Amino acid sequence: MSEIYFVRHGQASFGSSNYDQLSELGHQQARLLGEYFLRRDMQFDRILTGDMVRHRETAEGICQGLGQPASGFEVFTELNEFDFHSILQAYLAQFPDQALPEKPAVADFFKRLKKAIVLWSQGGLQGQLPETWQTFEQRLLDVRQHIMAQYKGQRVLAVSSGGAIAMLVRQLLQAPSETMVELNLQTRNTALIHCVFNQHNMRLSSFNSVPHLDSAELQALITYT
Repeated sequence: MSEIYFVRHGQASFGSSNYDQLSELGHQQARLLGEYFLRRDMQFDRILTGDMVRHRETAEGICQGLGQPASGFEVFTELNEFDFHSILQAYLAQFPDQALPEKPAVADFFKRLKKAIVLWSQGGLQGQLPETWQTFEQRLLDVRQHIMAQYKGQRVLAVSSGGAIAMLVRQLLQAPSETMVELNLQTRNTALIHCVFNQHNMRLSSFNSVPHLDSAELQALITYT
């Protein structure tokens, strides 16, 4: 059977000067996922990542938990997150009455980002954007088609980001654009999205599971940033 586990990166450094790196908790989440795979005797024929730091650090932590060298990753920029900072900035410039408060909470940020992504998907977001919604859609379709064509009979691990994974799942479900936004905001750090595939189709088997954190003493390690 051909199967792939898409993994959202571990908790990043939200609110710091550099979001694109794992927090200490994020490193722990990644190691725990690798240890879970080890207990299940799950090995991967290939490990794919985007080229973001938080993707690589998550893959390295998983390998540490698996007790194997953290090398040989295949890098696909198609697995990168969309530039949510630029999307939000464009939205706030277009709607200045939506400016963030002086000391914004996480909820303030995500409330505006959700509106910005929906407007982006509808083609109504103004300003210089790094990519269109259609380009974002196409690159996730491209990497999915590559996986189906090249990795027949293999078990693959792919470390990516919440928005990219949400777009891919939306495509698999043939759901409306708004579905991507809802999936994006609920995807947990280091959550597993399991799919089976052949050369013609990829099918969703499970979404947003965190079996490596599924115990009372680890519930506090479940995060969404």
